[in-house]
Amino acid sequence: MTDLPHGLRRALARADAGKTLSADEAAWLLTARGEALERLCATAARVRDQAFGEVVTYSRNVFVPLTHLCRDACGYCTFAHPPREGEAAFLTPEQVTEIAARGREAGCKEALFTLGDAPEERYDAARDWLAARGYETTLEYLRAVSIAVIEETGLIPHLNPGVLSWTELQTLKQVSGSMGMMLESTSPRLLEQGGAHYGARTTKTPEVRLKVLEDAGRASVPFTSGILVGIGEDEHERADALLALAATAKRYGHLQEVIVQNFRAKPRTHMADHPEPDHDELRAALAVARLLLPVKVSVQAPPNLSPGEVAGLVAAGADDLGGVSPVTIDHVNPQHAWPELDALEAEITGTGKRLVERLAVRPEYVRRPDPWLAGRMRPVVQALADEHGLARPGARPEPMPWQDPDPMDDPLGRGSGDDARWRDASAGEGVTAHARGEATLRQDAEDVYGDSAAIAASTTTARLREDDGQVVGPRTGAAPRNGGTASAEVGAILRRAEDGTPPTEAEAQVLLETSGDDLAALTRTADAVRAALVGDTVTYVVNRNINFTNICYTGCRFCAFAQRRDDPDAYELSLEQVADRAEEAQARGATEVCLQGGIHPDLGGDAYFTILDAIRARTPELHIHAFSPMEVVNGATRLGISIREWLTEARAHGLDSIPGTAAEILDDDVRWVLTKGKLPADAWIEVVTTAHELGIPSTSTMMFGHVDAPEHWAAHLHLLRRLQLEGADRPAGFTEFVPLPFVHQQAPIYLAGLARPGPTWLESLRVHAVARLVLQGAIDNVQLSWVKLGTDAAAELLRAGCNDLGGTLMEETISRMAGADHGTEQTPEQLRAIGAAAGRPVAERLTDYRLADTAHASAL
Repeated sequence: MTDLPHGLRRALARADAGKTLSADEAAWLLTARGEALERLCATAARVRDQAFGEVVTYSRNVFVPLTHLCRDACGYCTFAHPPREGEAAFLTPEQVTEIAARGREAGCKEALFTLGDAPEERYDAARDWLAARGYETTLEYLRAVSIAVIEETGLIPHLNPGVLSWTELQTLKQVSGSMGMMLESTSPRLLEQGGAHYGARTTKTPEVRLKVLEDAGRASVPFTSGILVGIGEDEHERADALLALAATAKRYGHLQEVIVQNFRAKPRTHMADHPEPDHDELRAALAVARLLLPVKVSVQAPPNLSPGEVAGLVAAGADDLGGVSPVTIDHVNPQHAWPELDALEAEITGTGKRLVERLAVRPEYVRRPDPWLAGRMRPVVQALADEHGLARPGARPEPMPWQDPDPMDDPLGRGSGDDARWRDASAGEGVTAHARGEATLRQDAEDVYGDSAAIAASTTTARLREDDGQVVGPRTGAAPRNGGTASAEVGAILRRAEDGTPPTEAEAQVLLETSGDDLAALTRTADAVRAALVGDTVTYVVNRNINFTNICYTGCRFCAFAQRRDDPDAYELSLEQVADRAEEAQARGATEVCLQGGIHPDLGGDAYFTILDAIRARTPELHIHAFSPMEVVNGATRLGISIREWLTEARAHGLDSIPGTAAEILDDDVRWVLTKGKLPADAWIEVVTTAHELGIPSTSTMMFGHVDAPEHWAAHLHLLRRLQLEGADRPAGFTEFVPLPFVHQQAPIYLAGLARPGPTWLESLRVHAVARLVLQGAIDNVQLSWVKLGTDAAAELLRAGCNDLGGTLMEETISRMAGADHGTEQTPEQLRAIGAAAGRPVAERLTDYRLADTAHASAL
């Protein structure tokens, strides 16, 4: 092969040596033909064999074409078409379950739902059909018929509904074993006139489809994607698409298989005369896919699109043949019949491999269902699985109830609900792993939080502050309060702020970088603005935190509170224990309970209502401040209802207000470094604004000092200000703003070396002071967190714009598990002492900042 181009020779040598391939090298390999192609395929097959051995898999499925209507018009597609006279817009539920029942009789275990993308956005026929049956969207209907298939046949739904948001993925995860969407290509050229994607310029934009893949990873959805080979892309564009798939698979571990599908021309389409890729071009694409993708990701080649060539596909590195139906045609490629399973098995046997049936969910997700399978889906999947996570031979799907487990009536059998560590810790004692000196990253960190190297590449804003080295903890220096004159620039900003004009976002960034005399002037001005807006009285609320479980699989990289089921520090409370804590709090004078918990995989969407009922039954007068926006979205998506419907129902069960936690930094570029799977910024905004529209107030927060920078803090503050002012006519809004310094000691992102050790003391001082100035006239209460900062720093911050000390708490687990050592409770007397140290009067308040009545205050 000495006559090969140098680039191809080098790429083949590096591939054979197991080196990481660049985009250019991948593009060279895609040109391999003849002897070079055989060498490339042999290398790919070797890699495949190391991961999958002698097994080649397939899924016995039934194809459910829910609707052929689609908002797109791709140049190669015959599946989608406009409304036709005499043809219903959708299959009826009865038709869907009849198809699934036929599949069940034929031994199928997967119901493959394929449908056009959001046809109601384009066609009246789709909107009218859905509306006549009580549905607003195709996705609502898809959810309903998926449940019907589960309950009437026991088949596992695999859903291909097109472009989905993070929230929609969370909703459909509850009714499916897996989902999919072809990436097809990352080439923007294909969107141009005459290109394959010209008629789908909204949903086939590479950025849109890549975001779906990312969101599926964040939602821990077992996902199928792939490329189309030969639709007008060149080798470099094909390599780029495969590398994009490899990158998202590495970041999240959710990509269970990548389909390498050869384009087949179809009559009566714009690409009817477009040339098809030959067998060698497809084999090169398969081999390169195998070499670029993580080894645990299956490479799939549809056998019906290459009849008689399956042996060559396997020789090129394919380990999966996708869905093969003994009942229904391939509705996407109707001209190409499925092979008979006996014939397919004989072909595979001829390659020295074994054809083995799998489920719609790949084995690794079946064996480790958390966080990949929703609680309601685990029994459905596991009923058909063998000990390896493959399809159990001879298993026949049976109708299955689609229902949540009820973990709150079955607390962990280790007394965890009454663990005194969460109630009796005092300042400086430490707790759990931190107390045991286990400040190390967990061994399964990559599974829990994602690939550290990939995350590190995103931490472009992470930097240590050079202006001072004092980290938040025991306060190591007082704020400069008696400095000289501020600089001209800072002085002008502060004079305008004191006169009632909040700093602009750019000006806020300037203030967040101040030091020396400028910082002294900033804190003085913040204190003066505080006095003018809310007076001198320092307030606090007598409340109790109830963190009802820390079992969570969201994968937040800043969180040490979250534990997996079998972790030694995992716990969950029963309903009785939750109600007991609320009753104890009221007996101790509390006017509020604050409830938050981990996103437990078995916690149903209506379990939150049950918690509210349990507390209301015991303490009818207690204010219930409960459930972060993440929990609200979790509840709504598990029930398949809107955020508005869920909040309305929660209020009917006794919810009074919600915490504005889970905000972290409201910038998705930062959020996706901080967390693997928490809700995006727009979902957080939707929850709090919807709550305000319904008359449910919320707090607002910002966690800072990790991989962020002053520009993010300034933008976050201005976003909160804008949301509050835009909602001025709503019946509720933000009651306060709470800056939350990042507690780093046990935080996984810090232990992995990707975040700095929390904000410095001076950064914390600046953030609280600038918040006072930016939020004035919008959110006038600025609360400090004594749990994270300590009492000395709390007194200092009362001189820098803060007017509220938060709550007595009575118990606190989230900051404690991260390594905070400032205790879990402050009595009213201790909180008053903090105010006195700042030279200020102190009063108890209620959640809405009305002062508690004198009789109640004196009785404490």
